[in-house]
Amino acid sequence: MSSPAEFYNSLPPISKAYGTLCLLTTTLCQLGILDPIHIALIFEYVYPHFQIWRLFTNFFFLGKFSINFGIRLLMIARYGVQLEKGPFERRTADFLWMMIFGALSMLLLSAIPLLRFGFLGISLVFMLLYVWSREFPNAQINIYGLVSLKAFYLPWAMLALDVIFGSPLMPDLLGIIAGHLYFFLTVLHPLATGRNLLKTPRWVHKLVARWRIGVPTNPSYFRPGVTAPVTQGGASAFSGRGRRLTD
Repeated sequence: MSSPAEFYNSLPPISKAYGTLCLLTTTLCQLGILDPIHIALIFEYVYPHFQIWRLFTNFFFLGKFSINFGIRLLMIARYGVQLEKGPFERRTADFLWMMIFGALSMLLLSAIPLLRFGFLGISLVFMLLYVWSREFPNAQINIYGLVSLKAFYLPWAMLALDVIFGSPLMPDLLGIIAGHLYFFLTVLHPLATGRNLLKTPRWVHKLVARWRIGVPTNPSYFRPGVTAPVTQGGASAFSGRGRRLTD
């Protein structure tokens, strides 16, 4: 059995970096070193006062230490890691672009008053969950040892549980919207038309290569008809569809 340090070092770079930033941010807030209000997404402070950091830092706070925080962190460690090691294996730039696109989509959707929240980290984690559920729709999931269902329905089951336990509905729904938009533009639309409307920008490829983050992606990468296995509750499931066009 590997040690915690070996497990941490084995994690793929983007999921590891995001999970680490979320843990550090929450720890600082919990200890009273950092006031969450200083990193929250408050548009009235972003534009007139040029507090641009709020556009980034709000994604790193998942709430103070609680069961819900632990669940969100485990979702990054499980579903984010499985995505990065599965469909996005050797495609670090594409995975990073998915995270960036999701964050940008949520910031734009936050212009709608109903979807305006101080922190979008939970939404970004839910986006990872949604994309994972679409990549591995037939994987069998066991929720708290009570209910077994296909991964395709997991985001909706988690959303329902959040509502039952008193968590707000809209942050989860915002993540599902951003995740579906990404999946439609990079998978469903290319499969239907042969054209990808959301190519990973070259500056993201250059960033990954420059900082040697994971594995640089071949811009012309395309693998038709490849399936990717994932283990859930002892069972192996396959997505059973062609992989996306990246460029």
